[in-house]
Amino acid sequence: MSSPEDPLPSTTDAKPSTPPVLIAPSVLPADFSNLGNECRQLEEAGVDRIQFDVMDGRFVPNLTFGPDVIASVRSSASVPFEAHLMIEDPDHLVPRFVDAGCDLIIVHAEACRHLHRTLAAIADLGASPAVALNPHTPIEVIANVLDLLDMVLIMTVNPGFGGQAYLSSMEPKVAATRAMLDTSDRWIDLEVDGGISAKTVGGAAAAGANVLISGSALYGHPDGQAAAVSELRQLGTEAWRNRTGLPR
Repeated sequence: MSSPEDPLPSTTDAKPSTPPVLIAPSVLPADFSNLGNECRQLEEAGVDRIQFDVMDGRFVPNLTFGPDVIASVRSSASVPFEAHLMIEDPDHLVPRFVDAGCDLIIVHAEACRHLHRTLAAIADLGASPAVALNPHTPIEVIANVLDLLDMVLIMTVNPGFGGQAYLSSMEPKVAATRAMLDTSDRWIDLEVDGGISAKTVGGAAAAGANVLISGSALYGHPDGQAAAVSELRQLGTEAWRNRTGLPR
């Protein structure tokens, strides 16, 4: 089972009665010239892991950073790193991101010619495999790779830029994905990314998401990052417990 002390799932994990709600900020709003300190501050704020949105200017219309940048800040924080690879044909770069210190590798189903092979290769490298689905992509594309997945990411915006508005129309898709993942004999995390804030986190968690990506809202919280993390975790946990009928 995932937890702040052991935040990445395992293919041998039994299903938890209720999963922890994990907060994983995207560093897109960070000061890239001070990225190491930014990662350290996020860890001090209580995040469970840190997400790096890797963009190639082709799969999405934006460029961010590569594995060398991530490797340069790996020693700045001890929490796990996850790489969200918004890149075409990610197979040839996956080993570089694992070598850079990324514990979890997320590839897009839309970008992989042989998704099963790509996920298996990630696991062979010792990282946790995950797959992301754009808003238009049906969840059926992952039905035959559940045995290889440690996490599924449902995009609640179209990928490529931070600060976009949350697509509440994705909540039924999140719920359908959670129902699919629950058919597995082990726990698989469900992450949402895009427009997550205090106003939207409840809908995402109530639909079945337990890993919450937040960028602009976390960085822009008037009381600081620690307050943002605490607020998102509390609201997400309450929404999940209400969904499952567990006491607060």
